[in-house]
Amino acid sequence: MTEAPIEIRAGVELPARREEIELRTTDGLMLVGELATPIDRAPVATLVTLHPLPTAGGFMDSHILRKAAARLPALAGFAVLRFNTRGTSSPRGTSEGTFGEGVSERADVAAAMSFVRERALPHPWLLGWSFGTELALKYGLEHDIEGAILLSPPLHRTSDEELSRWQQASPTIVALIPELDDYLRPPEAAERFASVPRATRIDVAGGRHLWVGESQTRRVLDEIVAIVDPAASVPLPTVWPPSTADV
Repeated sequence: MTEAPIEIRAGVELPARREEIELRTTDGLMLVGELATPIDRAPVATLVTLHPLPTAGGFMDSHILRKAAARLPALAGFAVLRFNTRGTSSPRGTSEGTFGEGVSERADVAAAMSFVRERALPHPWLLGWSFGTELALKYGLEHDIEGAILLSPPLHRTSDEELSRWQQASPTIVALIPELDDYLRPPEAAERFASVPRATRIDVAGGRHLWVGESQTRRVLDEIVAIVDPAASVPLPTVWPPSTADV
């Protein structure tokens, strides 16, 4: 008997291979994380996720990143790497070290990208959210990436010089700017990103910094998939298994 499809909502985790991993930094720290990959095919692309500010409750399980790992291996064929930056705790565990104000986390980003290379994970993209966007902007160009996706970038720690470097760089840069963001709204974002006219800004009507609610989650995940894999079918299915109309 075939099971009835279930609606994909907050607590639903779709099939994937989920592996607890450890990352080693060049300054001797162990960072905890998870790699989720499709169970029925090789991944078509890789998301290296960078979580929100740990001193404000951000961690590898911050909901958009957790839902990306729960859904996108099955729905889009992506590998999703999540990890706690130094000094950050989650149910997976606590990464060694202490919060470095976005400075010493440079080594954390490098450790994640080293893991991607070692595993030969394809077409890596940095997916930063809030504080994680600062890490992507400051250090992303030090690595071989396809691009960076910025969710709710506050641009607090990123200097204008660091931002302008992306204008001459080859990786794609796309920023999702919530209309009602707590830190950087579309008019201010237009000014700050003026030095990077090649960047794509997506202003999200009604969006908020934390992207709370299933409608905002789906909008963000649809945008991520469309950016990383333009050939993919979006919007993503909202039930599992997908109906024949969704595939």
